[in-house]
Formats: sequence, structure tokens, C-alpha cells
Amino acid sequence: MKEFVMIVRLEDMPEVKFSPGEMHTKMAVWEKWIDGIIAKNILASRGNRLGKEGRTILNGKLVTNGPFAEIKEIIGGYLIIRADSIDEAAEIASGAPLVGSGSIEIRSIYS
Repeated sequence: MKEFVMIVRLEDMPEVKFSPGEMHTKMAVWEKWIDGIIAKNILASRGNRLGKEGRTILNGKLVTNGPFAEIKEIIGGYLIIRADSIDEAAEIASGAPLVGSGSIEIRSIYS
């Protein structure tokens, strides 16, 4: 099996959009989905949500004081999963219950 990173992109910070009770309910659905891929032994690594603050370095020089000024969505986090192909990885990702609106990008990982 190969490894693929699932980059979760969100349009809003979920805790701003939802009440604490709604967040708890939505995160419980997300955690249940994660438990399912753990049970299938396809989760290789789980990443935490990334912060809003960041820096971009290009050729050794600071380019921006943020992740990317032109990107409006938030990187909600990432997972590394195992699958036989990028199509299978995309199929796995298509079942993810996003907390709020957003998307998931799949990238292969070179090993």
C-alpha cells in the first residue's frame, strides 16, 4: 500500500460558526469516522489542526507573514492514510464528514 496525505481545508473556523454543543456533536461524527478508518488499519498518522499564523519562505527569504495571502480557507488539519491508489484514497476521503464547509485535498507521499 502507498501513503497519501488528506489535507482538510475549511472555509471558516468551525468554533466561530457553531455553538459549543453543535461543535461537540459535529466532532463526535468526525471522531466516529476516524475510528472507522483506524479499525480498517488504513490510518498511518493523524495531524492536528494547523494555526492561523504562519510564514512562507522562498529561496531562504521571508516572503509573507502568513501561510498564503491569497488563500481564504483554513487548513483544518491532515491525515496520512494507506491506500492502493490515489483513487482509493479519494474514495476514503469522500466519506469524511467535514465540520462546516470545505474540501479535502489528496496528495501522494513519496517514500
